[in-house]
Amino acid sequence: MMRKDKYIALRSLNSTESEGTLDEVESSGRLWSNVSESSLKHEPGSLFGAISLVGGTTVGAGILALPAETQASGFIASSGAIVACWIYMVATGILLAEVNLKTLCELGNGGVSLTSMAERTLGKFGTNLSGVAYVLLHYTLLVAYISKAGELIGNALDLPSALGITLFTLIVGGTIYTTSPRQLDFINSGLVVGVLASFFGLLVVAGSTVDISNLQVAHWDAVPKSLPVISLAFVYHNVVPVIVTSLEGDPRKVKTAIWCGTGVPMAMFILWNAAILGTLPVGTEQTLDPLKVLRETEPIIGPLIAGFSLLAVTTSFIGFVLGLTDFVSDYLKMPTVKRAPVPYAVALIPPLGMAIFFQDLFFSALEFAGVFGVLVLFGVMPGAMAWSERYFVDKGNAGAKDAYLVPGGKVAIGALIAFAGTIIIGDVIERVVGAVS
Repeated sequence: MMRKDKYIALRSLNSTESEGTLDEVESSGRLWSNVSESSLKHEPGSLFGAISLVGGTTVGAGILALPAETQASGFIASSGAIVACWIYMVATGILLAEVNLKTLCELGNGGVSLTSMAERTLGKFGTNLSGVAYVLLHYTLLVAYISKAGELIGNALDLPSALGITLFTLIVGGTIYTTSPRQLDFINSGLVVGVLASFFGLLVVAGSTVDISNLQVAHWDAVPKSLPVISLAFVYHNVVPVIVTSLEGDPRKVKTAIWCGTGVPMAMFILWNAAILGTLPVGTEQTLDPLKVLRETEPIIGPLIAGFSLLAVTTSFIGFVLGLTDFVSDYLKMPTVKRAPVPYAVALIPPLGMAIFFQDLFFSALEFAGVFGVLVLFGVMPGAMAWSERYFVDKGNAGAKDAYLVPGGKVAIGALIAFAGTIIIGDVIERVVGAVS
């Protein structure tokens, strides 16, 4: 639990309610109150909305690439890798929330971005590294999302891909900019429901043709190559500051949102892998796109895959736009509540241009983002910031341990950093050897 005086300070700074007793503040777990600028009414974010935002951000383009990346290792080995990556990404996300909570206590306001956290814990070098990795990751993934959505819209409406790309960006990007947080929360929750409905419809159809013998494959030696994309599939960390602010800094609700918001996608990933890998014809080449093969052999699955893909990409797109606009607003020292157009233009226009001129970047963008974006930004950085926070910033503070959200001390944090670092180094070595040979 945070220091008692900061609970009161933050609550009084951001609330029109009476301060109340210390026991009331502690029992609520709330650091401050979200208040509407226009009506001055208390507008707390809902736990369901936070879970939906985490889940919707998680179920994005990564799930579409999973079968292609896990086909070599087989269903059994890839399922083990999915569960391991889920636990890993939950741990790093909760570490990020821990640092976020302490930073907002220090600064006295919500909406704390990764830049502020890195600056406070890792200094200028950490700020620059996180900033470059953050922008690189978000631009890479937004290009992938926009490109895939444009392709799906173009195929459905018989339009050029460039026009589909532009329509998607203008409609969804415009909706994000013009709607209030509560309205966007409602829209995103509806889209997540659509993702789940279309997903289970796809499972029913594809599951009827699954060959159990195809699921009894386990090539553990092929697992390491798939880890970057599997890790990418679990990225939601960019909305951690958003849900911390929405849930008014309540640590228990934040942890619940992360566990539940990623737990449902984890189950979906395993079921999705089973449905796709178990349905592929025996002898399918591992260099082919499993979804393309499946569409050709089972035509009825095509529209279901297209609908699910578009909804999944849209929910993930919303989360990444929100994360990037918060980052840009913080970097430019613009208040996020005023919806300044500059952060949205910076977040949307460059990826739109890249997607129009380079329309075949989906898989290569995801692989690059998984290794050099996700594992640096949401693997190494949360551990490094938490290490600095706990053992340097909090040094000598006897009550600091009460606010630690991830157990295990230095061993746990060191293992989280080492896992990401090992994969990054291994991928770099493989690329260098491949280039030389």
